[in-house]
Amino acid sequence: MLDTETTGLDAANGDRLIELGCIEIVNRIPTGREFHRYLNPERDIHPDAVAVHGLTRAFLQDKPRFKDVADDFLAFIEDAPLVAHNAAFDLSFINAELDRVSRPALASDRAVDTLALARRRHPAGPNTLDALCKRYGIDLSQRTKHGALLDSMLLASVYVELLGERQASLVFNGENGAGGTMGAEAGNAEQRPMVLPSVLSAEDEAAHREFVKSLGTNALWLQYSSQG
Repeated sequence: MLDTETTGLDAANGDRLIELGCIEIVNRIPTGREFHRYLNPERDIHPDAVAVHGLTRAFLQDKPRFKDVADDFLAFIEDAPLVAHNAAFDLSFINAELDRVSRPALASDRAVDTLALARRRHPAGPNTLDALCKRYGIDLSQRTKHGALLDSMLLASVYVELLGERQASLVFNGENGAGGTMGAEAGNAEQRPMVLPSVLSAEDEAAHREFVKSLGTNALWLQYSSQG
């Protein structure tokens, strides 16, 4: 899962990356591996962009340049598919930065665009990340402004929903100790105060015992059934 923040909207005219955030998911579940960097763009940031993400040139002045983190970023993503919301936008900025440091561009065919997925599933829209989070009941309480790492985490939940594979709870614990919950809110399981009554009748239990006997002496059920 990948997201960026930038100085403006046009990489071709010199706008630059200022934040890069990625989280790894395997089988639709975050693994806890993340990559996150603020970047010094060495240029001014458009006021409209600052209003969206809150990142100023003064804040970014002492941050690394893209050339300082390029190898770490490429090592993190390796050859994995890259899931992003409006992926063409993010790839255009990343590839512009890679070109500046003489690294190969990321191929467009490795990108999975959740905006395109959302438009097919919800053609009437709206399909912004905020709108999709609200549609799917994903908690936005920590999001006062856009941020690449947090948006990557939110996007992971949206992606699972768009695929129709919602998990009851996706809990992310980053390597830096940060934690967050995606999807339904996680909680500590508690033991029931009493055992639930059986819904099987005596006839059902007898029929099951006879069925287990018919499976033979190597039946797996015999490891769990006191009737064996």
